[in-house]
Amino acid sequence: MSNRIILASAIKTTPGKKLNPHQKIALEVVAGIHNKRDVILAIDLTESVGINDEGRIRLRQIIEDSLKSGDSVYVVPFASNIVNSEEISNLHPLGLPIHFDKKNQQNIDKVLQKIPLSANLNFQNTDIQQAELTIYQGLAQLNQNRLQQNQPIKFQSIVWITDAPLLTKSGNEWIETPADSPFRLEDSLQSQVRQAWIDALPLNKREISIQTADSREYKLAVVDIEPVVQEFCTIAPNNQDFCKVNSYLFGQLWFPTIVLILGIISSTFFAKHLIALRKKWRVSVVADLEDYEKECRPLLPGKSFAIGQGDSNCIDEIDCPGSEVRAYLERQGNQLYLVPTQLAPIELKGREVNKRTRLTGSSIKLNCPSDKHGDFYLNIKVKK
Repeated sequence: MSNRIILASAIKTTPGKKLNPHQKIALEVVAGIHNKRDVILAIDLTESVGINDEGRIRLRQIIEDSLKSGDSVYVVPFASNIVNSEEISNLHPLGLPIHFDKKNQQNIDKVLQKIPLSANLNFQNTDIQQAELTIYQGLAQLNQNRLQQNQPIKFQSIVWITDAPLLTKSGNEWIETPADSPFRLEDSLQSQVRQAWIDALPLNKREISIQTADSREYKLAVVDIEPVVQEFCTIAPNNQDFCKVNSYLFGQLWFPTIVLILGIISSTFFAKHLIALRKKWRVSVVADLEDYEKECRPLLPGKSFAIGQGDSNCIDEIDCPGSEVRAYLERQGNQLYLVPTQLAPIELKGREVNKRTRLTGSSIKLNCPSDKHGDFYLNIKVKK
């Protein structure tokens, strides 16, 4: 069955049980990974608002500067009811959005063209609580649909432009609430449902006042809603309980979690590798015919010691018979190499070294034989 068929039969959601702190954090992670939003522009159409020049400037500023790629933008005009000519359903509880897939002038113009920038004299009353219920419940429905389809939920924000007070207890606190509105009664079913959604959704409100030319005021308020879904746990036979949120979070986060763990492991190994690369190696040498141990200069990556006579390209030398450089003891990264010059023989484990050879272990015994002195052994200790 396709997602379209399943979503078309989406059930209207209601406030669910309270989520625990771990679930809330995990839902924020899900939304944060995809970093997309539902943005509602809720605009009061009554004459008492009548968006003035300052309001238009601020609205344009929000659209041009605040909206970003990935946003779904809904323009919701309201008065005594929501004014929407589009078909409303549980699948599209707030109508069809403008998909702000790219932040370009074309998408900005789409939003601006849909915004009513003047009052409608046919609308005399604002039922702000009706508008709040419709929008908050609609936003909850959008994320609930995503939960049911195992799609990433979104951050959500409402930009309110109205002179009506938000989040009040009763419609009687606002003079324009229609006389026949059920929201004038605090204990009406509609008022209780609205309050239940206000309590269920994590709302964060900020607002500024805008003064009109005739000394009236309206407010531009932004209400942000943290990513949230409604949890319903159901009992089942054989002493089982079925809940949705944890399985949803597992489905959304198992792959990012594995990627994160692998990233942490890789970063740890990489950090250790970098530390090892920067670490100075201590190299000491005891010659066969000498009774003291020479401590060479610290050996860093890319540096080398000359075995035999001194070399200006090396940071130190290890003395042995002869007037030439027999070989170089060279560090590359975390590896140590013996690089013969073939100007004089040098032996490792009883065999002459004729090519670049990687040395292993912390104790290395080299022989620098000569016709005059015979065998001459160097016991080199490397402390990494």
